[in-house]
Amino acid sequence: MGAPLRGTSFGRKWRKAREAVAMPKEFRFYDLRHTGNTLAADTGAKLKDLMVRAGQSPERAQLIYQHSTKEHQRRLADDIDATVRLQRVPGDRGRPSPAGAGHMFVPAPPASGRTARAR
Repeated sequence: MGAPLRGTSFGRKWRKAREAVAMPKEFRFYDLRHTGNTLAADTGAKLKDLMVRAGQSPERAQLIYQHSTKEHQRRLADDIDATVRLQRVPGDRGRPSPAGAGHMFVPAPPASGRTARAR
């Protein structure tokens, strides 16, 4: 591992690398960090994971990388639904499934097949 680059040396090397891959002139080195942490957050990284990846300790700084989109909200809802469905055991009346997380309470569907709202 060599000596750290001075700011001016780094700038020249960054410009050369950016031009080599046809990145726009406005694309800053910082944008790589932002993109990487945003992708990590979008794929489910927890706050602590982002803090370690970025080398930053303040939680507030990590909120910059966490963008909420309709697509991400839909994926979250689908994942929650799938988790709940896996933990349900028909006729078990709310007791956790042996295969499910023992700390969760997921009620079974009403015996009549109607929802509480339909009553």
